[in-house]
Formats: sequence, C-alpha cells, structure tokens
Amino acid sequence: MAPTPARKTAYSYRRDAETAIFALNAHGFTHFKVPEMRYIERVLQPGESLIHASKIHWIVYIPGVAVVLAGIAVFIVVLDRPDQVLWLALFIGCIAVGFFLLFLAWFKRWTTEIDVTDRRIVYKRGFIWRHTVEMNMDKVESVDVDQSVLGRLFDYGDITIRGTGIGLEPLRNIEAPLAFRNSVTAR
Repeated sequence: MAPTPARKTAYSYRRDAETAIFALNAHGFTHFKVPEMRYIERVLQPGESLIHASKIHWIVYIPGVAVVLAGIAVFIVVLDRPDQVLWLALFIGCIAVGFFLLFLAWFKRWTTEIDVTDRRIVYKRGFIWRHTVEMNMDKVESVDVDQSVLGRLFDYGDITIRGTGIGLEPLRNIEAPLAFRNSVTAR
C-alpha cells in the first residue's frame, strides 16, 4: 500500500499584484487572507525601483493628545467639586473629542503615502476615495522645504515640489523632509 501524500495546509496564488493566501485548518475550513500591500508596490513599473518612502510625521497626534490630557485634567478637578455632573459631562466630551482627533490623525497617517522612485514622485492619500498625484522626475524643477523650529527639532516639515507647468500640492507635516528632498534632487 502506497503512503498517502501529506495534505497541504496553505497555498498562495498571485493575481493583480496581490497575493492571496488560503489556509486549511484541522477541520478543513478555508481561511482567506490578503496581506497588506502599499500602493506604490502595486503601481511600480517594470524596472522601476523605490528610492525613498515617507509618511506623515507623528506630530499630527499632538492635538488629540492635548485634548485627552485636558480631559484628564478636568477629571482631576471633578474629584474636588460638589457639582460633578457638569464637570463629568465636560470630561466625557474632552475624552470623546480627543479620541476622535487621535483616530482622524491615525487614519490620515495610515492612508497617506509619499514615495520617490527612480522615475517619478508618487503622492497617495485616501482609503475608499483615493487621490493620487504623480510627477515624472524629468519634470521636477525644485523641491522647497519649509520647517519651523519644532520641525527642525523633530525632523518634520512641509514640502512643495515645483515642476514644469504645474507643481504638486504642498505636502504638510512630512517626516524627514530633507532626506525626501535629497532623494529627489540627487539623481
């Protein structure tokens, strides 16, 4: 009697630049998972290589953190007040607004990609509604970097890319803007 071949527990196939993984568990049920793939990995042309990948700096979390800290301060004040109902409502409002701001900042940071390849600059933002802007490296005239004092300390800033005819919209609060500029201008 010939031995039976071992049962495969997982296999994958490639379709439209996404790898889907099917896995069988012990009961024979199939699980489907599509690994995350960045936008730039899906749109790279043959022979094109990624030089620099950037994203929005973590400084965008500061307003949400400030509001949450204000809510915590209100909560500390609530402990000493006899009229706690109004203060508790203010505390809950601050915490809710703070977490909403934190979520918006996280979502904006998660859905924004700024990449430099050897042929073009790609800026993508959005999740369901997507906005992409691309500029060929041959069309780039200059890269302007604006940094405040805090931007210099924490290595973030605004970048404006000027090209022939039209430029990219200003990219705000980008991490490591000088490294981004150097990867664009040093060809």
